[in-house]
Amino acid sequence: MYGMPTAPVHLILGDDEFLTERARLSVQKAAAEESTPELKRLKASEVSEAELAEATSPSLFGDNRVIVISEVERAGKEVIKLILEACVNPMPGMTMVVIYKVSAKTLKGKKKPPELVAKLQKIAEVHEAFALYPNELGPWATREFSSHGVRPTPDVVQAVLEGVGSDLRELASAISQLVFDTNGNVTREAVNNYYMGVAEVENWDIADAAVAGRLEAAVSTCRRALQLGASPVAIAAALANKVGAIARLYSARGDQFSVAKQTGLNPYVVKITQPVARRWTGDNISKAVILVAELDAAVKGRGGDEEFAIESAVRRIAELAR
Repeated sequence: MYGMPTAPVHLILGDDEFLTERARLSVQKAAAEESTPELKRLKASEVSEAELAEATSPSLFGDNRVIVISEVERAGKEVIKLILEACVNPMPGMTMVVIYKVSAKTLKGKKKPPELVAKLQKIAEVHEAFALYPNELGPWATREFSSHGVRPTPDVVQAVLEGVGSDLRELASAISQLVFDTNGNVTREAVNNYYMGVAEVENWDIADAAVAGRLEAAVSTCRRALQLGASPVAIAAALANKVGAIARLYSARGDQFSVAKQTGLNPYVVKITQPVARRWTGDNISKAVILVAELDAAVKGRGGDEEFAIESAVRRIAELAR
């Protein structure tokens, strides 16, 4: 995009603030490759017809200008008419950026798109900035890594989503920082260490091994973690989380995205956990759920040796998983 003249008219369509801002800044940066532009930002819901006409009128000196018009979805008919006139025949050196806030669901629900959107889609470069559905977060994060020259494995993407959440601004920042800090060698271990710390990583390793029925690995990792000062409460929480996921997934059917929607789990969590969950029986899941509930009481000071209770629970869950 850079190094080439930017398109004179841009439509940013969607309801995600971060994606909208990113698209706007991308257009402004491209315009600045040619010469430093004058930036004018207007709100269509507040601007007068006279102000809009002045902003989009020809410049005596042919200056490079970027006109950003937001809140267009709230504009009156006359203002929309002026915006369309300016976009159909933009003045030399002028870059028009029209921001129309609407959700994908709302737009799809209309029999036909609003007049301004329909016309601009034909003449403008369109930048979609719709809020993402949960099943779109993984592919988006993968593309974000790719923009930094990194091809992440699915487990890396899963770890980032688990560690950061679904806020796109935070995800973009985290991905950029991870790539920088690891020189592009982003592994699941690196992500886990970055967001949770070594102790917490071991907690999840213990839980993963236990629900998968890997008895020796689960018990040995548990012992090592306790010797190194891991919190019994944190290990119990990791076990409870994994058993809860198994309980939600063992009888679920469908692809990872439809199951994720049914259960409220992340699609990558579904993809990795569902094969393990299917090896469980309903009876053993019930026993495991009761077990982690009893463990929670034990590690929160309601009697008994906490470390013994943790190791015993890890062993019994691994046995139930077999």
